[in-house]
Amino acid sequence: MEIAGKVAIVTGAGAGIGAALAHRLVAGGARVVVADLDADTAAKVAGVLGADAVAVGGDVGAESVVAELIAVAEREFGPVDLYFANAGIGGGPGLDSTEEQWAAALNVNVMAHVRAARLLVPGWVERGSGYFVSTASAAGLLTQIGSAPYSVTKHAAVGFAEWLSVTYGDQGVRVSCVCPMGVDTRLLTGDLIPDDPDASALAIKAVTTAGAVLSPEDVADTVVEAMAAEHFLILPHPEVLRMYRNKGSDYDRWLAGMRRFQTMLRG
Repeated sequence: MEIAGKVAIVTGAGAGIGAALAHRLVAGGARVVVADLDADTAAKVAGVLGADAVAVGGDVGAESVVAELIAVAEREFGPVDLYFANAGIGGGPGLDSTEEQWAAALNVNVMAHVRAARLLVPGWVERGSGYFVSTASAAGLLTQIGSAPYSVTKHAAVGFAEWLSVTYGDQGVRVSCVCPMGVDTRLLTGDLIPDDPDASALAIKAVTTAGAVLSPEDVADTVVEAMAAEHFLILPHPEVLRMYRNKGSDYDRWLAGMRRFQTMLRG
């Protein structure tokens, strides 16, 4: 898969991984719709990228906003070839997470992916080509100490990406799922559990203790390289594969180890 000449939509592209992806795509010859809840940050990123980018503000958890992104892309550049479901939020802590926190995490981290695929995949099947890239998290393969909504919804994002690949992979629709650990973004500087500083600190400590904190640009480079080879699972932190294998080979041992890790972090 080559990105040159492709039309892409990147959500959550006002900062972090999304902004880095937008820059990397334009540098590789793609044209990009930069989408973000914060219209001003999206406009700043698009402004730097120039004529090959256009900004749209809005909540991509709403199907009407996703439809607008697609319409803008088609009007400005042509049919959408690549969709990066990158927007994501943290959530509440544990069993005391509110219904609103659960609903918000499910809406942005999972249903935004479902709604985008619902609008794009039928057309891709007709054309025989299209690429859906889901930004999940290592938490979707392992777990997230400190936040139940984040962990559960990222697992669901991985599951939906798998389903898309199984169901449409033989019809020209390529799918990748990005599962990094620590990346230098707002989520890792206090926004993972914004309403609970103590739980947020625990969750962030779990991430930063487990491995290196990468730059968004490092992740974007890894994503584009893996897409060239059409890999499904993209792991900017290679050690996640070892952890995932350990989990699958002895689930009880892995769970006991995670409990010990959690105790150490709290102690």
